[in-house]
Amino acid sequence: MKLDGKVAVVTGSASGIGKAIAILFARQGASIIISDLNEAGAKEVAKEIEAAGGKATAVVTNVTKQADIDNMIDTAVNTYGALDILVNNAGIMDNMMPAAEVTDELWEKVMAINTTSMMRATRKALSIFLEQERGVIVNTASAAGLYGSRAGAAYTASKHAVIGYTKNVGFQYAEKGIRCNAIAPGGVNTNIGTTMAEPNTFGMARAMSGADNNPRSGEPEEIARVALFLASEDASFVNGVVIKADAGWTAY
Repeated sequence: MKLDGKVAVVTGSASGIGKAIAILFARQGASIIISDLNEAGAKEVAKEIEAAGGKATAVVTNVTKQADIDNMIDTAVNTYGALDILVNNAGIMDNMMPAAEVTDELWEKVMAINTTSMMRATRKALSIFLEQERGVIVNTASAAGLYGSRAGAAYTASKHAVIGYTKNVGFQYAEKGIRCNAIAPGGVNTNIGTTMAEPNTFGMARAMSGADNNPRSGEPEEIARVALFLASEDASFVNGVVIKADAGWTAY
């Protein structure tokens, strides 16, 4: 039980990678806050964890609202008495919109969900981690955060920001017993594609131009196992890094 007795908050955990992380962490002994805007989905994941003998609480969260983020973290502490792990996983795509056509509205929405929410949740968690002099943060980045055109302009910029923020937090708080790392998945079979209503034809063609080099798509559970490593003491000497999990796609 690598997370026995730990308390973890996982954002965007009603489905996809977040759900897989929450379920795996619970199996490894952690009590989980299932944080998602999808109330029905969050409650279903919590029920699944509890049915398997784990502990989970669903918290409806709009990660673009500071009050919701505060409530998410406070619920973890009030329900389970602590906070040990924060997984910033919530995110959306950007319709593969190229820079010439991205609107202020789309840019601000993607940044708010993918980047600003991560900053706010981390800030809130750090107020707890610094007092107890320990804590782990795992951020879901993307291969798009390491390369130039795996998605549209807004998504690419948002995930580059996540990676820079991860490294900054990891180094600055390393001497305080706090670790912060990120995972950069390649193509993974999740429902994040549902956040793309009308993909831009030009942007999609450019972003997918290297897709033939992708050895295969991954499964959420494969990313969850990387998150477990980073959240556990197995990664006690790993801090401020980005682990690519993409079957070797970006090694080409």
